[in-house]
Amino acid sequence: MQPDLDTVFAALADPTRRRILAMLLEDDMAVTDVAEPFEMSLAAISKHLSILATAGLISQEKRGRVKWCKLEPDALREASVWMQGFGQFEPINLDAFERFLQVELKGDDPARDDLS
Repeated sequence: MQPDLDTVFAALADPTRRRILAMLLEDDMAVTDVAEPFEMSLAAISKHLSILATAGLISQEKRGRVKWCKLEPDALREASVWMQGFGQFEPINLDAFERFLQVELKGDDPARDDLS
């Protein structure tokens, strides 16, 4: 069963969990390695990881005695599609827009020369 958007957005609402996701972009990590840069208990990190797993954003598996965390790359697809629905305009090609402005502001238009 795929988690609903509320669960995904609730998991993303916390900056610690977003930081954990960014760390997992690099590679799978052991829980202890995930916890290392944070000034909180291993139990607190485990709670954050549990919330991320419930949201389907990460998966966890035991390898021997170590629990590993892995980012689930497709987990944000539904949220991304939902957010794109709010896009009102096509993405702007800033280079093309800059060239357009340079041409427009150059004063190549003869009617514009009469105004100056």
